[in-house]
Amino acid sequence: MMNIWIINGPNLNLIGLRDINIYGEATWDETLGKLRSEFQSSTLNLHYFHSNHEGYLIDKLQEIGFEENTYGIINPGGLTHTSISLRDCIDAINTPFVEVHISDITNREEFRKVSYITDVCTQSIIGKGIEGYRQGINYLLARYVSK
Repeated sequence: MMNIWIINGPNLNLIGLRDINIYGEATWDETLGKLRSEFQSSTLNLHYFHSNHEGYLIDKLQEIGFEENTYGIINPGGLTHTSISLRDCIDAINTPFVEVHISDITNREEFRKVSYITDVCTQSIIGKGIEGYRQGINYLLARYVSK
């Protein structure tokens, strides 16, 4: 059984409500439902965790970070640009993670152009909207299912 965790950081629970021009109108619940309909199967469990708190995100990463057949997609929100602790945690665990950002952080404010987690993730998908999560799942399936 393959487990893929989607982990979202601060304010991503407001997808569909906040900055619709940047993040789109679909709520996170709608998006997660579609992803589960598409990917959940007898061989793949799609899990989800969200927190607005850095420490809770780190606790969850450490909890799942040494489980076999576990992979992840992470969108740390604003913590992408500020949290060395989150970066160090991703680097310390065994679970491979794909970094996803709904907006193109390289074309936004200067402070958003720096990601502390890019170099400790296996792939980075930015600026693809909600579709980035689907691309992240497909990347993990292509890279790890055949192994």
